[in-house]
Amino acid sequence: MKLQAAIDRVTLEQAKDLARQLDPIVDIIEMGTSLIKDYGFYALNKEALGLQHAELLLDAKTIDEGQYEFEKGFETGADILTVMGAASQGTLETTYKVAERYGRQMFIDLMEVNDQKLAAIDQFENAIYGLHHAKDDTGAFDAADSVASFHQKYPQIKRINVAGGIDLNQARKLKAQGITETVIVGSKIVKAADPVAAAKEFMKEVK
Repeated sequence: MKLQAAIDRVTLEQAKDLARQLDPIVDIIEMGTSLIKDYGFYALNKEALGLQHAELLLDAKTIDEGQYEFEKGFETGADILTVMGAASQGTLETTYKVAERYGRQMFIDLMEVNDQKLAAIDQFENAIYGLHHAKDDTGAFDAADSVASFHQKYPQIKRINVAGGIDLNQARKLKAQGITETVIVGSKIVKAADPVAAAKEFMKEVK
């Protein structure tokens, strides 16, 4: 299982500093939606961040203008870009084609996607499907239970990622479960007193 560290709601310099620290440790570094809105794709390009090891995910949350946003994102060095599963079929098909053309990856954020919609968008073989507990949602979320339920409903979807309040215990359960491709951890790493030490603890659980 891979570990993705999600960096968000910090200054550009803080984001760059965290990226440099975490790059040798984690598998994927995510620059969150708020950072993209604050600074844009170009300020968060792979070279500017100095990434040498980790893949770069830019959480664009594309909902329209799929070709334009995905081309711009990949041109700045992103390995993975996100599109909302709630987007139109045309947008999802377009972003998938762009990702395939660039040899990069599309991450479909499944927040607020119901079963009917999911059944219509389950055919993107190389796409990553992300179970995502919304930050504004105060309801309970158990990552391992959510993954198990999703996998039972959609066994044909092979690449499942999960985010939302993941702690070491949840990471341990997800690893033992053996379904999730990547676990996404935000505040438990980037807001820790020592983000490097926290990332190393998570890596012990996921590998």
